[in-house]
Amino acid sequence: MSPDAVELNFSRSEYADRLLKTRMAMQAAELDCLIITDPANMAWLTGYDGWSFYVHQCVIITLAGEPIWYGRGIDVNGAKRTTYLSDDNIIEYPDYYVQSEDRHPMDYLAQILGSKGFGSFSIGVEMDNYYFTAAAFASLVRNLPNANFKDCNNLVHWQRSVKSEQELSYMRKAGKIVEVMHQRIRETIRPGLRKHELVAAIYDAGLRGVPEYGGDYPAIVPLLPSGIDASASHLTWNDKPLKSGEGTFFEIAGVYRRYHCPLSRTVFLGKPGQDILDSEKAVLEGLAAGLEKAKAGNLCEDIAIAFFAVLEKHGIIKDSRTGYSTGLAYPPDWGEHTMSLRKGDKTVLQKGMTFHFMPGLWSDDWGLEITETIAIGENGPELLSSVPRELVVIS
Repeated sequence: MSPDAVELNFSRSEYADRLLKTRMAMQAAELDCLIITDPANMAWLTGYDGWSFYVHQCVIITLAGEPIWYGRGIDVNGAKRTTYLSDDNIIEYPDYYVQSEDRHPMDYLAQILGSKGFGSFSIGVEMDNYYFTAAAFASLVRNLPNANFKDCNNLVHWQRSVKSEQELSYMRKAGKIVEVMHQRIRETIRPGLRKHELVAAIYDAGLRGVPEYGGDYPAIVPLLPSGIDASASHLTWNDKPLKSGEGTFFEIAGVYRRYHCPLSRTVFLGKPGQDILDSEKAVLEGLAAGLEKAKAGNLCEDIAIAFFAVLEKHGIIKDSRTGYSTGLAYPPDWGEHTMSLRKGDKTVLQKGMTFHFMPGLWSDDWGLEITETIAIGENGPELLSSVPRELVVIS
């Protein structure tokens, strides 16, 4: 298939701008070559979109020419169907390299890089992501002994920090999807309903989307622990019935073309205790204070400092960050691994940056999450979804 016939999620000029930004960052880091294994970075630079990240794959960027996609042979047609790359720059490795104890896909890649004259290059690799293993790095070092490898784990992530208008449009669509997901929760939840049946309703709403467009799969499965289980921040679900007298937080995301809009709300079946109601008041007040600081020119920590000041006024101590950059993502995480909303992060906020402002509270026997996904504006944030900001009480 001709690359011109591929229906891309973004214009060719936008992909070209992304490539230029990445190359400028490579030059600043004194790199000749960059091996990108994070699937979100691969997608951002080339459009590649497939559930193939469980095997070794990458995109290779040099300072000139078209990127190279490298992956398993059976995934080649996926690269041809989703990227703008020419066939000459879509390179496969034989299937006998897959999960082999005798050879590694990076052995084959090293041969290719050596044949192209990259053997003595300064090569950047993403050392601390989920998709680049110790064995992968060992193979490259062993097979390219004259190369100078550098850890460039977040080099591409940082180029993704400021979203284009097209990216923001996808996140707004994801925001519309998460709205109907939360509405489905309110319509469906009741004492006695088995938890897995509620999860099925959440998935149904998220994938059906809205009349104009459907949804995509999330990078994180729905998190919805109840009662004392909600004191843990990352439990999923079981097949037990929901009970009166318990709260359940729902950490979910609407997704459109791999762009996420996470949003959490908490539902209490019955009458919540005063400690939960007091915490809700503090969280809502803190959210409002933090949102006032969410504008271009301020710092990431300004949002956090405003939020934590309110919590401290209410006598609440929270020792984790209160948000992070989000957007394009693949499992197992929808965070971008760059900016955090916490004290000490002095990253300057720019128009078009997007964050999950996530002030979760987890006590010894309950949890409360009321969050917003926002886009930074010149004078304040844009909320990327519209769901009532409250503890939902169903008596």
